[in-house]
Amino acid sequence: MIKSKENSTVLEKQLLDDYEVGDFFLASPSQTILGKGSFLTVPNDRENRDQMTSLAARVAAALKTAKEQGHPNPMVTGAVPFDYEKDAQLIVPGMIWTSVPLKDLGTSQQVGTSKPDYEIESVPEPSRYMDGVEQGLTHIKSGHLDKIVLSRSLHLTSSEPVNINQLLQNLARHNKNGYTFAVDLPQPETENADPDNLKTLIGASPELLVSRTGLQVVANPLAGSRPRSDDPIEDKRRAEELLSSAKDLHEHAVVVQAVAEALRPFFKKMDVPEKPSVIHTETMLHLSTEVKGELQDPETSSLELAIALHPTPAVCGSPSEWAREAIQEIEPFDRGFFTGMVGWCNAEGDGEWIVTIRCAEVEKQVLRLFAGAGVVAESKPEEELAETSAKFQTMLRAMGIDPKSLN
Repeated sequence: MIKSKENSTVLEKQLLDDYEVGDFFLASPSQTILGKGSFLTVPNDRENRDQMTSLAARVAAALKTAKEQGHPNPMVTGAVPFDYEKDAQLIVPGMIWTSVPLKDLGTSQQVGTSKPDYEIESVPEPSRYMDGVEQGLTHIKSGHLDKIVLSRSLHLTSSEPVNINQLLQNLARHNKNGYTFAVDLPQPETENADPDNLKTLIGASPELLVSRTGLQVVANPLAGSRPRSDDPIEDKRRAEELLSSAKDLHEHAVVVQAVAEALRPFFKKMDVPEKPSVIHTETMLHLSTEVKGELQDPETSSLELAIALHPTPAVCGSPSEWAREAIQEIEPFDRGFFTGMVGWCNAEGDGEWIVTIRCAEVEKQVLRLFAGAGVVAESKPEEELAETSAKFQTMLRAMGIDPKSLN
């Protein structure tokens, strides 16, 4: 066990440079966090089919135990999967450092001594993905669903081990206004499991699920997207088109309404803007609404709020239960931690939870990239396929792969 030490404020760039595979790292617009070692692990609840129902209590108990055992300022960090029945990966790090947000990193890519070759497999194949969108549209037309989010994956096998540190640096450089993260993931519990075979969840999400600072709460759902253009005039036109698109405004409204309804019971007052704005990432334009509120009960933690929201229609669909069932029927792979949440919560209940998108799971020489698109009644399969391709660009560019080379 690594001895804990009080949180220190250090240069934020140093935290990025000090990251090692197995650590927890999160760079957000509010701060930068690095966690090393494990003071204790939050136990999972495999006897309960819906592990979410006991998650907040298990985290609160872990924070209390850590404090009783001498941790001066415990914080739970890690990742929660998309599927309620699957195990979360949450720990109290032995050592935690926090600093101001990352800045002034430049935009030049870090490159290794050699550029690895990749074997690339699409799961499902593009044509099968479009078939899945048609299945989703059938569910919508039948009246069972208003929206469903369908995803696909790229499996990349490298000619050499993936340089996760370099990948994290590149993600941070190109996603300054988002949430860059790296989280150690558990290995399968088998007799042949290699304890040195580390698995990492890494990405740069644009979407804040929820944050809590004192009584103040912010959620920032995103839904409705367009790829960026290198031409400033065309880029502006796409943003204006997004703001006037009936299909995208409907898709966005479904998500905002669900977020507001989930949070309203916790708030004594709430602010929900009438119209969305457009946020710009390096690769995408997104409709965005910032939902703000003031908590009624100061004992309500950021994790409790996150659990109330998870999964939002932005990553699942609406109604949620029907959408989850349809996703299991249509998608030919386990999402794992994709479209789950990554973040932290301290003993006071403050915290920040991020929607786990624009990400990959990395293990030795293999990466699994994920991207999804929201399907509503007006959706066209070829357009949803194109949207997933655009969303892969965040990870592909950080890996030094030209997305156009995959077309």
